[in-house]
This record gives sequence, structure tokens and C-alpha cells, in this order.
Amino acid sequence: MLDIPLLLRVHVDAVTAAQNDMGVCDAIERNAPVEKPAAMSAPQVPKVAGIDPTVPAPAHTATPHPGIPAASAAPGVMIQDRLAGWVSDLTTLHELTERLARTDCLDDALRELLHAGAALVGARRGMAVLEPADGHGPATTVGLGLAHAELGHIETVPRGAGPYGPVLEGLPAAVAVPDLFRDEDLDPRHREVAALLGYAASYAVPLVTDAAGGLGAAVWLYDEPAEPAPRRRHLVGLYGRYASEHLARLLELARNRATMATIAEELLPSRLPRVPGVQLAARHRTSPRGGGDWYDALPLPEGALGLAVGSVSGTGPSALAAMGRLRASLRAYAVMEGEDPVAVLSDLELLLRLTEPARSATALFAYAEPARRKVVLAGAGHCPPLVTGEQRTEYVETSLSAPLGMLSCWEAPSVDLAVEPGETVLLYTDGLLRRTGEPMDRAFARLHAAAATVPKADRSDPAAVADHVLRAVLPQDTGSAEDVVLLAVRFE
Repeated sequence: MLDIPLLLRVHVDAVTAAQNDMGVCDAIERNAPVEKPAAMSAPQVPKVAGIDPTVPAPAHTATPHPGIPAASAAPGVMIQDRLAGWVSDLTTLHELTERLARTDCLDDALRELLHAGAALVGARRGMAVLEPADGHGPATTVGLGLAHAELGHIETVPRGAGPYGPVLEGLPAAVAVPDLFRDEDLDPRHREVAALLGYAASYAVPLVTDAAGGLGAAVWLYDEPAEPAPRRRHLVGLYGRYASEHLARLLELARNRATMATIAEELLPSRLPRVPGVQLAARHRTSPRGGGDWYDALPLPEGALGLAVGSVSGTGPSALAAMGRLRASLRAYAVMEGEDPVAVLSDLELLLRLTEPARSATALFAYAEPARRKVVLAGAGHCPPLVTGEQRTEYVETSLSAPLGMLSCWEAPSVDLAVEPGETVLLYTDGLLRRTGEPMDRAFARLHAAAATVPKADRSDPAAVADHVLRAVLPQDTGSAEDVVLLAVRFE
């Protein structure tokens, strides 16, 4: 048992009463003896989670004495702060680059670049200029917080004196102008445009890659004199290099798509023929990967008209080449035996099986006599035509048949169709149905409803009919992997 001196004994009831009135600390302070207490009798401070009261406070947190400088932070604390900053920067770059990677076209990528860069450099407005150094295009300008007219004002500034001119002219580094109106060398036109649009500083970075060279420039505009801090410059530089590589890939993809679209258009009829008794209109939408959907209309002897639509399996340049060969062969067979659509498709199937055994195709060929308003048609695995007019809108019942190249010998019976004056026959490929993203039965129902709701004022124009059908079937068409072909034939 401890031997506690009498001088340190405190009446418990008195201490308890004092605690109730003034708190623990005040009670201990008032009841403590005047003499220096023994160490064992010192009051114990309650422990807090994560804090050990027996450990003295660090030197850098203690209140310094007057005239004595405070101790500097420990090296470990500085390293932790720096690592935390690096982790934060890497996390930010990861999020921004992921958002950029999800863009699949140049305009969307440029807009995302401007938004991300504005957040990194602390600006509100900006513009990105895509201008490949090889001169093959495409060239475009995208703004952030700038209207089309305001972009036009900036483009009136001489190229070398503009906010992004030096970068476009080949300067490999970023260009910061922290205060435009204090720059004595500023071009007067640039000063005028800056005052008109209300920006006082700019920061421009190049968009360049080692493989593709210069792609363009991005510039951000400040409302007040300012410039990004070195840390922000470093971040936007890293992001700009990644964005440049992504833009280079999208640029190459856009060029390939444009090339395939041009080839596809060149392989299709440059213009539709004029045949008494009928009016023709065609619509063709090429998929980004380049599909093999096609159409044709050619005059035949004795005032007849050959109509064809088809689709070749596969995508890309090989499908386009196969489509061109198939269409050219069908034209030759139609001239020789067009009045018999079954014979035309039989010859086409034999050609496809011998020359391209690994490929299949669907096709529909119709032999039309406008003077008699009579159509004889045959299909090979193709969608049935749709007849629409004031009195009816219905699909033409055709026999089920396999696509070309699927069987060792193809043959299917033909179908006769009588068309009333003012009615329009719609020939289309299955890409129109598949592009809706719905099951085929619902896609057929949508196409039927679209044709049935053509306004009366538009029924006399096959082009208006085709446009109405496309808008109704594909109201928000943003492109897909399917080609679309629609051929409208109106009989007078």
C-alpha cells in the first residue's frame, strides 16, 4: 500500500462537489497544495484516440519565444506533402485522359481537350484549331465559351500575331502572354479583338506528335491578366501530349472513313436515269467502316427500267471492291435478260460462287414497265419492297430464298406487282432496319408506319418520301456499322 503524505490528501467529497460546479480541471487546480506535489500524484489527462498525452508536442508546433525563429518542418512531412501532390496530379490526369479516350470523333475530342485544359490552367474560354501540317485536312476550329462570330473575330487577326499563331507556325513550346495590353509588341488588330471580346491574357500549347507532325494548337483565354503556375503548365503539357496522340489516331480514322465513303459514292450511280412514267430518288448513308450496300437503276430496251438493291457481306475496302464487281455484273446480266429477274439473279449467284466463294450477298432485282405500271421482281435473301400510296401501304409478298453464295444452286420464283398511279415503291437494304437497334419485327413495323404517315403534299415527290421515311425510322441516327440504302420509285 502506498504511503501518501498527509499534505497531498484531498477530501473526496470536496473534490466531487467542486467538479460538479466548475469542472475537473478547475477542481484539481483549486484543491492542489501550494507545495510542489510528488510525481505520482499528478493528475492524468484523459487520452484521445490517436494522441498519446505522454509524448511531448513536436517542436515545430510549439509557440516560439519572441525573437527565436520557429523550427522548420521535418523532412518526412515535406516528402509526404510532395507525394500527396503527385498522387493528386496523377489521379486528375488519369480521369481527364479516360474521358478523352472515350471520344470517337475529332470534334468531340477537341471539345473535351478544351474543357480539360481550361480546368488545368484555370481559364474560362478557349479554342482549338485543327490544321494538320501535311495539308491533307480535315481542318476545323472548335471554341469553348466563344460563339461562332467571336471565333471569326479571332481569325481576323494576322496568323503570326494571333493568340495561337506562333504555335501553328512551328513553335514547339507553349506560349504564355500574361498581360496582352502591356505587351508593347502586340499587333493592333489583336489588341482590338482582345478588347472587343474581353480577354486580357492567353496561354497556347502545340498539338504535335513525332509520327504525324503538327496537328494544330489549343489556346485558353483569361478575362484578367494571368498565367498558369509552373505545376499547372507541367500538367497541361502532359495532357496535351496524350491528347495529340489521340487526335492523330482520330485524324487517321477520319481520313480513312472519308476515303471509303468517296469510293462507295463513286461506285454507285452518279445520277439516276430519266425514264418516262416514273420518278426516282435514292438515299445512301455509308457506315464509318465502309459497308457493301448498293443500288442501281438503268434504262432497258422498249422503255423498261431495271431496279436493283443489294448488300455484300463484310466491311472495308474488300467489301467495297466486291460490291463494285457485283453491281457491274448485274448491269450486264440485266441488259441481256432483264425481263427475267430470276435468270439475272441466278447468273449473279453463279458468278459470286465461282469468283468469291467465301463471300455472300443479298440482292433484289425488279424489271419495271412504267407504261403498264407493272413490276416483275425476284429477291435473294433480301427485304421485301414496300408499296405506299393514298389507298394502301403494304409489303410485297416475296418467296423466301437464301442469299447469293449460300447454296450450291440458287433459284426462286418471281413476283408480279401492279402499281396504281401515284404510288411509290420503296426498295431498301436491311441496314435501314438494323440501324434502328430494334428487333426485326419492330423495325419492319416502324418502316411501315413511317411510309403510311407521309404527308399528302409530299407523296408526289419521291425525294420527299425518302427523306420523310428516313427521318421517321432513324430520328436520332448518329451512325452505326450498317450501311443504309433507300431507293424510291414513284409511278405516274
